[in-house]
Amino acid sequence: MDHHAQLLARYDRQMRLGARPDGPGTRVERVGPVVRQTGPAHAWNGVLWSGLGERDADEAVAEQIRHFTALGLPFEWKVYGHDAPADLADRLLAAGFTAEDQETLMTAEAAALPAAVDLPEGVELIPVTDAAGVALVTEVHDRAFGGDSSHIGRQLLDRLAAAPDTVAAVLAMADGEPVSAARLELYPGTDFAGLWGGGTVEAWRGRGLYRALVAFRTRIAVERGHRYVQVDAAAMSRPILTRLGFTALTTTTPYVYVP
Repeated sequence: MDHHAQLLARYDRQMRLGARPDGPGTRVERVGPVVRQTGPAHAWNGVLWSGLGERDADEAVAEQIRHFTALGLPFEWKVYGHDAPADLADRLLAAGFTAEDQETLMTAEAAALPAAVDLPEGVELIPVTDAAGVALVTEVHDRAFGGDSSHIGRQLLDRLAAAPDTVAAVLAMADGEPVSAARLELYPGTDFAGLWGGGTVEAWRGRGLYRALVAFRTRIAVERGHRYVQVDAAAMSRPILTRLGFTALTTTTPYVYVP
């Protein structure tokens, strides 16, 4: 097995099959060939891993729909490029799921990434530790990505309160204005730390803030003993991450079901 296949197998084993609840009030359970997380409405609810064949796939999909619908929860089935059966995505669409944008799962050796990036004049990076900081993170996400990011703020507040050793967030402030934000999710006992939510308001893009936030979070990951950092990279982020030294492992596509 080559390095790429070994790393992908390690990711599946540690982060999907061995997933742990990512916030208070959530639970991860393996039900037959499916690993899922169930929690409050503002939490991430969905399927983390599945080991399906052509014969049992449709019934497994129907069972997850029954489970989450009974709770009144929308949920996401996260399909990776190497998941079986080969037509799993088509089966989800036929069952009423909606596909969101495909992303690329990218990883890098954390210690090999740049440890520091020069910031534009007047910009400083501020760790997020309280509700006021979380509100600014949500504001940046709303401005950078559009839509309502309040659920991300609630998830971040939950983790900062209940398990602060599993999350870190950072703001880039320009003369007192929040212009970029990101968070780091740490998975104790695994090789991986996750980079999430890196967003910059439009007027500040192209000035190195995304790279600076990657470096800031990577330093924390190294300090906490994680060998790799991973990103579900959108098309805009992938070229930057490739230049930094990240490599693609597989693709990932969210399929969303709304009862």
